Amino acid sequence: MNSRYAHLVVRAHDGVLNVQIDRPEKHNALSRAVLSQLRDVFTTHAADDTLRVAILRGAGDKSFAAGGDLRDLSAVRTSAEASQMAADGRAALEAVRKFPVPVIAALNGDAVGGGAELAVACDFRVAANHAKIGFIQGRLNISTGWGGGADLMGLLGPARALRVLCRSEVMNGPEALAAGMIDAVATLDQDIDSAVAQFITPILKQAPQVVRAFKALAYGVRHKLPQFELEALEASHFATTWVHDDHWDAAEKILKPRREA
Repeated sequence: MNSRYAHLVVRAHDGVLNVQIDRPEKHNALSRAVLSQLRDVFTTHAADDTLRVAILRGAGDKSFAAGGDLRDLSAVRTSAEASQMAADGRAALEAVRKFPVPVIAALNGDAVGGGAELAVACDFRVAANHAKIGFIQGRLNISTGWGGGADLMGLLGPARALRVLCRSEVMNGPEALAAGMIDAVATLDQDIDSAVAQFITPILKQAPQVVRAFKALAYGVRHKLPQFELEALEASHFATTWVHDDHWDAAEKILKPRREA
């Protein structure tokens, strides 16, 4: 556990970085302080080459993150202040997007508004059976501000995403799964921790450098790097993983029985 953060509980263990937004009394709302701390956590731990996956969740079982903290953000009044707040929020979510291993949003409860933006900034979303997700910014007569609208367009396609945004749709687990907004839903008798553990088990079997290679390529595609840059990126990671001892160990396990035969 890391007591460095006032609003987060952070723990790295056995290749997994666990980050929990710890404001259950505020429905894990995203204040400017929370966003700043999220940025710091994901920036700081990016250098840990033992990690294979990161899990981001909220405290309790009601809310993953109930949007922006309106009480805190009500102090933002001018256009310049709004632009700065949006830039700071985008920077926080960008630290999640560019984290060098897959980030799973464990939707322990509802992810709405800015909470939905945070969820789609992650690479995957695994939801508790009762959890819902919705881009409800329009109900406050505002648009998305932290990059979540663009993320949603990339995830669902512009037509489907536009419908979700313009109708302020809130989807339950099966609906979000069918739409492609989330990747797995816990069964009725399964808690979120068990569902996430089941989802990440195959990822944890991969070598850290391999997971990082795949994530780097996904990040490049997400940010629409030119084809030649994507090809160079893929080739570079291939060469690095090919000469790694982990590759030769795996190859030897396959080749040895053949030699003995």
